[in-house]
Amino acid sequence: MAHPKRKISKTRRDKRRTHYKATAPTISTCQNCGATVQYHRVCGECGYYRGKLAIEKEVTS
Repeated sequence: MAHPKRKISKTRRDKRRTHYKATAPTISTCQNCGATVQYHRVCGECGYYRGKLAIEKEVTS
């Protein structure tokens, strides 16, 4: 099993980890109903994706 020969300093470790950041998801508007939707996802309001019905909403009474 690999074993480090020397201790890696906190500065060196943190320099390597600077690229691991969370990014905000890209958001667009639904072409059908105008709700805000994350890219490449089906609209949660109307069930449309790229202008076509992907999921039919069930009506609960």
